[in-house]
Amino acid sequence: MGNGLNEQPQAPETPQKEQKSGIIEKIQELGQTNVPDMEGSNIHCMTIVGQIEGHMQLPPQNKTTKYEHIIPQLVAIEQNPKIEGLLLVLNTVGGDVEAGLAISEMISSMSKPTVTLVLGGGHSIGVPIAVAANYSLIAETATMTIHPVRLTGLVIGVPQTFEYLDKMQERVINFVTKHSNITDEKFKELMFSKGNLTRDIGTNVVGTDAVEYGLINEVGGIGQSLRKLNELIDQNKQTNNGGEVIQ
Repeated sequence: MGNGLNEQPQAPETPQKEQKSGIIEKIQELGQTNVPDMEGSNIHCMTIVGQIEGHMQLPPQNKTTKYEHIIPQLVAIEQNPKIEGLLLVLNTVGGDVEAGLAISEMISSMSKPTVTLVLGGGHSIGVPIAVAANYSLIAETATMTIHPVRLTGLVIGVPQTFEYLDKMQERVINFVTKHSNITDEKFKELMFSKGNLTRDIGTNVVGTDAVEYGLINEVGGIGQSLRKLNELIDQNKQTNNGGEVIQ
């Protein structure tokens, strides 16, 4: 009769085929066949990498962190009773100021313990994100570039534009000095320093210097970060239990 009668039904994929395709996907995405299971962990790890994307979409070849992805995750972490602490790993060149400040404010207002670890770089608007947590660490070889707020694209050269830039810059300075041990004077000195950067004003701060200036709490890596986060989680449990330690 019709052609439909002659069509053979598609055989469902066997478990072996599904498993094989799953392994291929893991190799393509991660370069390995298996990854450690994080489902049973009470700590959530989040990465802030590449360029922080704001209201304008960046070219596809750019590695980006999108604030519309990060903010819902932070809300979910805050609401999930199984997650007791958040570890943020940063390796970012900076990006959109308002998006970076939005992420920073979300992190700083979380009720759960938070720790940040700067690996490679935590530049520009990555600085407020790095200091937003309860405790911050930086790798010895990592750097943080502190410089004034800049605009790209068409700029209207009127006094109101420069006033707006100045107010935005003040918001960044206030946030950083409020959430770290660096003084307002020292941060501004690093921000407006001449001669430290080749083609711009500002300062490139290396790991140990960031701790010395009071910007970051400690020089360390993943081991120290998780140890500190577990310590903060234990303190948080004791506080919520009225100071009683429950076994």
